[in-house]
Amino acid sequence: MPDTDTKKNNPVVAIDGPSGAGKSTTAKTLATAIGAGYLDTGAMYRAATLAALDAEVDLSSADEILSALNEAKLEIGTTVEDPYARLNGESVDLEIRTERVTAAVSQVAGHKKVREHLISEQKAAINAARKKGGIVVEGRDIAEVVAPEADLKVYLTADEKARASRRALEIGATASDTAEDIKRRDKADSKTTKPMEAADGAHVIDSTKLSVVEVVAKLLALLNDRGIDD
Repeated sequence: MPDTDTKKNNPVVAIDGPSGAGKSTTAKTLATAIGAGYLDTGAMYRAATLAALDAEVDLSSADEILSALNEAKLEIGTTVEDPYARLNGESVDLEIRTERVTAAVSQVAGHKKVREHLISEQKAAINAARKKGGIVVEGRDIAEVVAPEADLKVYLTADEKARASRRALEIGATASDTAEDIKRRDKADSKTTKPMEAADGAHVIDSTKLSVVEVVAKLLALLNDRGIDD
């Protein structure tokens, strides 16, 4: 268990929430503000999915997916400046955001054994960050499963229209198409995580009418309330 001084100077912030709520931008901005690392767990699942697809394994088989992951070298950067995704030494930052990966990631992430494998990697990254400035971790089950002992737990949400518009702007699609995709992903992810529910002890922030600066200001205030300086 980290001592009090370590937690004060190297905080772990867990940001959960559904797709399009603004988790990534908020997490990166907060990490920059407090000089902490940054971990996008979604990118890790996407990279794992790409590894499985490239290996042409049966995506309905957790064992085959794990075999592919054990044979591949998967790296996820934990700095705001370069939150890279690499597979076997090659950058896959763009490839993991393609429709091919997006369409398969929920199936891959739905396997308990696969999730346990990746969560173990995520926990290791968080523990390492405890020693060098802390870390802001974002995803869909961070506060409850990945970092239940986080110093600050946040559930970031927004209404469906705002979520669809933000996601559409991010990937260059129409809001209507994105809205349907978000519903599909929420339904699929709800089988293994709780994307529409805040973890116990989490601060719920509705970002629908808030700018990133306003959201981050709220998070900094919450950290300061806990005696963690930015």
